[in-house]
Amino acid sequence: MATKLRPLLFAAALLCVAAAALAIALFSPCGSGEEDVVVEVRPATSLADIRRTMHGGVGFDLACRLFSFRQPRTGRYVFSASTSWFRCVHLLRNHAQTPVRLVLPSVRTMADLSAFLSRHLMMDSVSVADALARPSLHDSLGFTAETVPALFIPDTYELWWDTAPETFLLRMRREYDRFWTEERRRLAGRQGLTPVGVATLASIVDEETANNAEKPAVAGMYLNRLRRDMLLQADPTVKFALGDFSLRRIRHGHLEVASPYNTYRVKGLPPGPIRIASTASIDAVLHAAEHPYLYMCANADFSGTHVFAATYAEHLANARRYQQALNARGVK
Repeated sequence: MATKLRPLLFAAALLCVAAAALAIALFSPCGSGEEDVVVEVRPATSLADIRRTMHGGVGFDLACRLFSFRQPRTGRYVFSASTSWFRCVHLLRNHAQTPVRLVLPSVRTMADLSAFLSRHLMMDSVSVADALARPSLHDSLGFTAETVPALFIPDTYELWWDTAPETFLLRMRREYDRFWTEERRRLAGRQGLTPVGVATLASIVDEETANNAEKPAVAGMYLNRLRRDMLLQADPTVKFALGDFSLRRIRHGHLEVASPYNTYRVKGLPPGPIRIASTASIDAVLHAAEHPYLYMCANADFSGTHVFAATYAEHLANARRYQQALNARGVK
């Protein structure tokens, strides 16, 4: 009897060893160190591509067979190094993506925004640019080609990596509506502006100064000019009209550019923001400083701040000092 049982016991032992080996393979960690394992699945990504990216072995193959996982779906998946192959494949099969925390920046142009999104999401810059330039999409969002930069509120957002450009823009519209609360709209109205008008003026403030402390003063100066029906005469709008933000010195010839954005020739705000405005500048416009200043000039000490003036004579004296400082530094 014992002799007959011996082969059965041996076979059972082999099965136990095999089962244990399979279990060890299935539940072994997908990483070898402490760094997360990141998998980005694009439309053309195959199961073999994922296997290579994850350095998958027997555990990965077994889990794929167990879950009948053959066709991966697009997405970005982040696994801690200790995550088992069983768990990894389970999440991949169920399209359980890891959200991307997108820190939307205050960029100058829609081309800059397209490039940024293509670096952080599965979008390509061409498809984003196409969506941003599409009149039908502008209409559905309630914006125009000129005002669409006002749609974007710099903040941190959680998104799926494979979000389509159109879906992203609809999300931005919801975030815009959430940002522009009744109180913010009331403050905008108190300044005589719409939310788009606030974003437009804020974009000029952003280009004028990076110093958040003086932004309310800059906003207040421009609001004073608007209320007096004066030309804004904002140098950043001339740079935008010329398509050259690198200009360090605006000369008389630059001021002649024929453009609705040239606030040396056209009264009022330009047709839309000259960049995506920062929330700091939006708040600066909503809570602009009250003062008598109508003019400002870059500080001759090149500190990045400005000197303000209530009269044109004071402004000319400030401008002269700044021009002399530029000449001394050989700035063309």
